[in-house]
Amino acid sequence: STEQAALPATQPAAQAQPPSHTQNTVKSVPELSQGDYTVHNSPKTVTNNSHRSLTKLQNAVGVDSETTVSKLAKFRALLETTLLNLDDLRHLSWSGIPVEVRPVAWRLLAGYLPASLERRQAVMERKRLDYWNLVKQYFDTERDETYQDTYRQIHIDIPRMSPLIALFQQKTVQEMFERILFIWAIRHPASGYVQGINDLVTPFYVVFLQEFLPAGGDLDTLEVGSLPKEHQDIIEADSFWCLSKFLDGIQDNYIFAQLGIQHKVKQLKELIQRIDGTLHKHLQRHGIDYLQFSFRWMNNLLTREIPLRCSIRLWDTYLAESDSFASFQLYVCAAFLLHWRQELLLERDFQGLMLMLQNLPTQNWTDSDIGVLVAEAYRLKFTFADAPNHLQSNDHR
Repeated sequence: STEQAALPATQPAAQAQPPSHTQNTVKSVPELSQGDYTVHNSPKTVTNNSHRSLTKLQNAVGVDSETTVSKLAKFRALLETTLLNLDDLRHLSWSGIPVEVRPVAWRLLAGYLPASLERRQAVMERKRLDYWNLVKQYFDTERDETYQDTYRQIHIDIPRMSPLIALFQQKTVQEMFERILFIWAIRHPASGYVQGINDLVTPFYVVFLQEFLPAGGDLDTLEVGSLPKEHQDIIEADSFWCLSKFLDGIQDNYIFAQLGIQHKVKQLKELIQRIDGTLHKHLQRHGIDYLQFSFRWMNNLLTREIPLRCSIRLWDTYLAESDSFASFQLYVCAAFLLHWRQELLLERDFQGLMLMLQNLPTQNWTDSDIGVLVAEAYRLKFTFADAPNHLQSNDHR
């Protein structure tokens, strides 16, 4: 987009480029026709979009075959080392993980699996057993009133999840999500279940489900209940543990009126004010409160704003960021907002701005768009994170 001189360019500047591992070396996934797949749940999108399938998702959730054989070979060699160097895995994963190795890479990046190759199978088996013991202890027994309230809320939310996608309307899948979310909630009493956490299970679930997709199988038509029970149990348990590890770094987002997210929204406002005063003033002039659109971005980690195939690619980078991902996500949200700068400046009233901010046209986005987004987010962090007065209001609204 055309930028004013004061605004950072869309592409990373030469002097502030991410290190080599952050370059977007990932070829874009095959384009899907508009509406083939989106996770936007707004009434407008639901009304306008009659597609309810995961069309070609198994070809679109990951780095496609032209990520180059060499990158896949590097991953395989690294993953087979006796004692994995996690920094090397993060370095390689930042720019996207080939679909063939994504499940094991995510388990390692999330901290679910140990670096020791020899110990991995035993750890997985023990953790999976631990999960099913938790289900037996808390889910399959009579619940007290507190737990019953939690279950009721989850039970209400799950059927509303991704209404455009047939896979997530399957009874078997919804029951798996109910157990995952219920066990997570009772293990995290400080926050309990918060609406939106269900969206954060989805990328893990699809990645681990894809691992057991029958040869020639299609996620559009796959009946999860037809998979061997052992495979269903693995998908569910691994989704639970990886979600738990992933949320450990951002649990503040979901505690005590979600003040953590409110603080991040305030940081986003101050960051945009500093980077692009023109856009900030335009939003303020028309009465746009950052909380009205970016709370969802922070709460759902953009899963409601971009197609699932793109969320999965974005999470390659989030998981590679490890403990830094919570702060990095602020810059991803800033880069995401700035991406739509031109279109937003053309809107001349509150209604038009809010309609756009809540229905951003990302349905045709691919891996390459996410590659540009995270590279720009890295550049913003590189430029502003340690700058004087960073994230302090300049008070020039």
